[in-house]
Amino acid sequence: MTEPVYPRTTPEIAKRRRRLAPDIHEAFDDFGRAVFADGALPEKTKQLIAVAVAHVTQCPYCIDGHTRLARRKGASPEEIMEAIWVAAEMRAGGAYAHSTLALHAMREAAPDKGGSSAR
Repeated sequence: MTEPVYPRTTPEIAKRRRRLAPDIHEAFDDFGRAVFADGALPEKTKQLIAVAVAHVTQCPYCIDGHTRLARRKGASPEEIMEAIWVAAEMRAGGAYAHSTLALHAMREAAPDKGGSSAR
């Protein structure tokens, strides 16, 4: 059987993480609770944002965990998929927007000998 690329998290791993840096771990847990608490945005919306961000950061643990939490907070499969599509568009949009850098570089670089122009 093939080993998974990302091993499953386990209670033992969680305990070890906490034991190795207990104060930081507690602060991180407190931060997470504060971030995801209902506020100007309801927790369901925050979990949908987290699902989208998890896809952009490509964190398989975050994708799994926040998708499950979004469902528990009432997000429909359609809402979750739309959040993922927003993430996909934003990631693709980043490449599109950053093409400005290449276009500027092409303008400033010596023209190629093939006669084509990037201007």
